[in-house]
Amino acid sequence: AFSFLQVQTEDSVLLFVVAWTITEIIRYSFYTFSLLNHLPYLIKWARYTLFIILYPMGVSGELLTIYAALPFVRQSGLYSISLPNKYNFSFDYYTFLILVMISYIPIFPQLYFHMLHQRRKVL
Repeated sequence: AFSFLQVQTEDSVLLFVVAWTITEIIRYSFYTFSLLNHLPYLIKWARYTLFIILYPMGVSGELLTIYAALPFVRQSGLYSISLPNKYNFSFDYYTFLILVMISYIPIFPQLYFHMLHQRRKVL
């Protein structure tokens, strides 16, 4: 049987957690040094360069983790609301997750190319 614990131990979780962690360390270092009016070029470079690897790495980890969770969500009915109920409302979390995954198709390139544009402008 598939369990939520299996999803939490997927390698994909490690993939996005590492990407997010490095990204946040760089981002908050950038903000801190900027506030102190002493921004080392290395921090600035890291902020506008490492996303080239970290952003696809994080997105891949997120998508693979959602994909790994789909069987558990479908089997358990996690966060889903079915009819009938007093609000006459239904929500299928499994379908929602699939829609979230599909939404990465138009959103990821837009955000990625925006960051590339910012990189060209700043560096």
